[in-house]
Amino acid sequence: MAAAHSSCLTTGCLYRVIFKEISLFKRSLYAGFKIVRVCSSLSGPHPFLSASRTGNERSEVLSRYDSLVCSASLREDAQQRTALYQLEKLNRVMTDYNNIPMYLPPPKDCNLQSQFTPHEEIPKPQPPCGHYIYGDVGTGKTMLLDLFYSCVKNRRKKRVHFNAFMLDVHRRIHKLKQSLPKRRIGKMTMYDPIFPVAMEIAEETCLICFDEFQVLDIADAMILKQLFEGLFKCGVVVVATSNRPPEDLYKNGLQRAAFVPFIGVLKKHCHAINLNTGIDYRTIEMELAGRLYYISSEPDAENAINTLFEELAYRQNDVTRPRVLNVHGREVTLSMTCGTIADCTFQELCERPLGAVDYLEIARCFDTVFIRNVPQLRVGMKDQARRFITLIDNFYDQKVRVVMLADAPLHCLFDQGPMNGEEARDRLMLDELGLTDEASSRLTLFTAEEETFAFQRTVSRLREMQSEQYWIRGDRSKK
Repeated sequence: MAAAHSSCLTTGCLYRVIFKEISLFKRSLYAGFKIVRVCSSLSGPHPFLSASRTGNERSEVLSRYDSLVCSASLREDAQQRTALYQLEKLNRVMTDYNNIPMYLPPPKDCNLQSQFTPHEEIPKPQPPCGHYIYGDVGTGKTMLLDLFYSCVKNRRKKRVHFNAFMLDVHRRIHKLKQSLPKRRIGKMTMYDPIFPVAMEIAEETCLICFDEFQVLDIADAMILKQLFEGLFKCGVVVVATSNRPPEDLYKNGLQRAAFVPFIGVLKKHCHAINLNTGIDYRTIEMELAGRLYYISSEPDAENAINTLFEELAYRQNDVTRPRVLNVHGREVTLSMTCGTIADCTFQELCERPLGAVDYLEIARCFDTVFIRNVPQLRVGMKDQARRFITLIDNFYDQKVRVVMLADAPLHCLFDQGPMNGEEARDRLMLDELGLTDEASSRLTLFTAEEETFAFQRTVSRLREMQSEQYWIRGDRSKK
């Protein structure tokens, strides 16, 4: 009994020591930020920039860029260099930046409040401003993002494709909702999981680099303002690339009026950088890896594809067989695979109800994917076109190698002429909804403007994916 009593006392003392240490830690953080606030107002530098890092320090981001230019891996580009100056400033700040105090509640015994006026709250430090880099396809946006990300020394960073990020956000929201206790009959309980999810993400990282920031889904559009307000409030810094300027995000989207306030939030926390150089670097001086894009009308095109698959499969330690992938409890079957190679048809990949999460799983399992029977995509084939764009976006981001057999040359793969049958279906739907022609012209669902715009990026990426450099980078057998 005495031993048990002694154990309880010991445990109680241990808890008191732990809570005291936490309290001291919080007080030191808030006290430190008060000092930083005063010093910042006097001296001017950003409060998160260590005194040891001066403006004369060698620029790592620009040095790496210069090395790539000198080695002829990149061409000198004045707009890219200007953007890198901005990214280098942020890189220096991010080295010593930490957003933990932004989402920690102030300690209850914190006496700092007494040092401010009754109407003034304890100040929270302002996080540095991020960047939103936009421009035409092939202008080097992703290259700049990756160059910046590789130079950031802060370990609490994340680089992610925007599609994959939003899938993760929806998964977190669903998981949080499932963990809530069941509501009692007759009682309504309102619970908004978006800000808790933002806090959860902020606890994991203080810098997120988004590639291909685009908004096509109304479910994403409706939560972005609240989600990003939460991220910024918790001190998360955002650097993103996009083909569109902020004002054109979700252009012509359904219920866009509810989305527009997000644009103001984004512009407040991210400095927009225009990278419209007028040059698609993917299409110039690109050394091809060999014949990777075939047109079905060409003689022996299918035999050439079969031969290439057999050559690559021969190097695999596996047999040719169907394979079933498990994606969040669903089964996705691919009819012909061998090791890290998948031989698929367009129908398998883009005419089934698949999405980004399925394509990411395929990219995780395979480094080379054959895509056969790709039709000439018309505006009326909106669902297939969206899936194909998403497929290539995710494959490109994960450096998956693609061999394609299509009905049309690459530059003609997307035909902007409408299909009569689809037009009739859309006209019937408009009539049933009671929408006017003027209203219908503003809806992405019926104009396919987003698909046309995004397909320019897809074609540019497919060209780069045929290069020898891309093919070598995508070979996972050497990793």
